[in-house]
Amino acid sequence: MTAQQLKNSILQMAVQGKLVPQDPNDEPASVLLERIRAEKQELIKAGKIKKDKKSSEIFRGASRNLPYAYCEQIGKETRDISDEIPFDIPESWEWCRLKNVVNAVSARRVHQSDWKSRGVPFYRAREIGKLADCGFVDNELYISEELYDEYSKTGVPKSGDLMVTAVGTLGKTYIVKDTDRFYYKDASVICLENHGKISSQYLKYLIMCPYMETVIKENSSGTTVGTITLVKANEYLLPIPPLSEQYRIVAKIEELLPYIEKYGKAEEHLTALNTTFPEALKKSILQEAVQGKLIPQNPDDEPASILLERIRAEKQALIKAGKIKKDKYESVIVTRDDVPYEIPDNWTWCTLNDVVIQVADIDHKMPPTVEGEGFPYISPLDFTEDGIDYNKAKKIGKEDFEKLAAKIKPKRNDIIFPRYGTIGVIRLVETDIDFLVSYSCCTIQNTTNMDYRYIYYVLKSPLIKDEINKYINKTTQPNVGLKSIKSFLFPLPPLAEQKRIVAKIEEIMPFIGNLAK
Repeated sequence: MTAQQLKNSILQMAVQGKLVPQDPNDEPASVLLERIRAEKQELIKAGKIKKDKKSSEIFRGASRNLPYAYCEQIGKETRDISDEIPFDIPESWEWCRLKNVVNAVSARRVHQSDWKSRGVPFYRAREIGKLADCGFVDNELYISEELYDEYSKTGVPKSGDLMVTAVGTLGKTYIVKDTDRFYYKDASVICLENHGKISSQYLKYLIMCPYMETVIKENSSGTTVGTITLVKANEYLLPIPPLSEQYRIVAKIEELLPYIEKYGKAEEHLTALNTTFPEALKKSILQEAVQGKLIPQNPDDEPASILLERIRAEKQALIKAGKIKKDKYESVIVTRDDVPYEIPDNWTWCTLNDVVIQVADIDHKMPPTVEGEGFPYISPLDFTEDGIDYNKAKKIGKEDFEKLAAKIKPKRNDIIFPRYGTIGVIRLVETDIDFLVSYSCCTIQNTTNMDYRYIYYVLKSPLIKDEINKYINKTTQPNVGLKSIKSFLFPLPPLAEQKRIVAKIEEIMPFIGNLAK
């Protein structure tokens, strides 16, 4: 259960009479409603509020010699409304309409031309919502003292009144304080004038409960933006406890709220941990792998230094055969001062360029695209969550493809390494189709003397993240150059150990993936 669900459950229990015990000595809610009704009549007589043309009274039929049911008296008409009653309430409580306990009103129109940069604060739904949530608001709109004084003649919010957002996020409720002095926007905010002095805090919690959220939502009007109208609001059915019980309910809710808040913070922490832990665990495992700590070493493995010589011989043979060009950059010699950590004795530190056939990109000019048939020309925009979408990529013609492919054409098991934007968010080539990679990426062409998956996992490890940060050009568009990528430090294990490392990683990763679900 989330913190919000717990809060909703408590509020719903409160308005159903299940949060605190009833006291038989409490004055029944029916007496409270009679007192409110009499007070409203005095206010109508004094001209302070308008008479309700459709005044009504809800009662339980059994008390009026009718079959047990909830009935509503409107003028001389009595109708059964038991099908409207959503749940049972204690005997000392009463159901009534909103208009029976408060006077719901809207503001007089304030035109935009009346907005000022100083004066009396003028609140729209967004400001009332902020007040409801935080208790304060950085206000930017005001009206003049003169206009406020003029509107005061027909009523302004007073202490104990409830301001309710009537557009956008509906039902956000703020209780007016003794020190408040403001006016509000018509149609976007409704004022519930609490002349009867029913507990304002109880009414606020009532409006916040799941029952009232549903009522407000089902009775809101508007096509794109929900709206509470005065007509609909006045007809909301409210469960009203005795006044003494209202205070006990409020006290119990406010006693529980700090615990709900603590529960919410713990929930947020747990959610954040559940979100970040799997990814952090993956990085930790990859880092252990590239430090030689994920699996034990086998002294019978051929040392990495011999493997490195074999890769060099393979590259020289390809250069001699004209299949690749000689790298104009000399291989970087890795010294002890360069390395970030110790690796096993049968491993060796080298550079990325030492363990792959080549690191290259195509010409830095986007060729013309073609419609229909053509060759995919992918970029990081075509990367999916864990692959590449070749079907939606831009297409280039055959002539441009053959020209650009002469420099480097990706093939299965090669690695695509973005050099701009999402730098280092790599993808493995797992297809035999012909395609090219945008110059925003380079292609890392793997050798058959290495386990390409080990290279892939090294490039995903925190080690390479540090290497990227070391070489990144922080210009308008941050990037990493080819020479820098070739110079990335690379911890090289024996080939047999590479395969064991990859097997262990691929055994563990599915379990970590399940943690995030």
